[in-house]
Amino acid sequence: MTKLMPPEWAPQDWLWIGFPHLAEEWPGWLAPAQEQIAAFASAVAESGQEVRLLVRDADNGARAKSLVSDKVTLERRTYGDIWLRDTGPLIVSDGGSRSAVRFGFNGWGGKYLMPGDPTIGEELARDAGLPVQNSTMILEGGALDGDGTGLVATTEQCLLNPNRNSGMTREEIEAELKEMLGFDRVLWLGDGLLCDHTDGHVDNLARFVGPNQLVVPHATGDDDPNAAIYADAKARAEAFGVEVVTIPSPGLIERDGMIEPASYVNFAITSNLVVVPTFGSPHDEEGVAAIAELFPDRDTVGLPGDAVLAGGGGFHCASQQMPSAG
Repeated sequence: MTKLMPPEWAPQDWLWIGFPHLAEEWPGWLAPAQEQIAAFASAVAESGQEVRLLVRDADNGARAKSLVSDKVTLERRTYGDIWLRDTGPLIVSDGGSRSAVRFGFNGWGGKYLMPGDPTIGEELARDAGLPVQNSTMILEGGALDGDGTGLVATTEQCLLNPNRNSGMTREEIEAELKEMLGFDRVLWLGDGLLCDHTDGHVDNLARFVGPNQLVVPHATGDDDPNAAIYADAKARAEAFGVEVVTIPSPGLIERDGMIEPASYVNFAITSNLVVVPTFGSPHDEEGVAAIAELFPDRDTVGLPGDAVLAGGGGFHCASQQMPSAG
């Protein structure tokens, strides 16, 4: 039977989450980023799902333990950035057995390559007892979002970026996604959000919430910096035959005069709970409510994610699920 990467809403055995430890990645924001990740981990654990929170060393582990619910399991690991969506294992299943896939990793196009990041994915997979298949293609997990039927969304800005796979054509990339992850249809969106250090990861722009159903933000004001990007993503998806549901964007979010790639679309879907990052925007409440309507079978909670975003990502970026075997 063909193996396929399950959608995020499929049953999960546990959730890996990375805990911040590098002050230089969160200048002036490390402590609140740790608190926000701890709140995320605790919310998922308290909902009834196992959470494995990765910590870097003894001091980092002590800090995490002081913040999280006693239902959260701490794992000491070697990693740099916390973005396990990108560096963690991608799990595929044939409906009965699971295995892991690890693609090449070059620090998001050569920007941030740290000790442990190229190897943490295979380490987690092997320690979970999964066989691992490797691909030489450079790919981060946040660059993909699938609907469980073989359809996957990505962005041209990231996957076709010469800083990833300059020697591969679009067709060759599509063939590798089919071979390794079971995706036989690729929805190519254009650019990701402005000022996204990942070169436009799709998990900050558009996410599947059901088979052939994609959620995309819409602009919430004349100063929304991503208005044209949202409109283009919606138009491309609809032209592809995908049903599009829109939700409010946070609008213009700035830090020290710079535009931040803030997005409610960077929500994490877990077995019992959907966790949505909030940013102190006047649109936070309606953004969380719009996502809650898409997941009537789960609780939905909004948690502050502005400090996590100061390090370049969100709750979805910082986590990676282990899909159940069945």
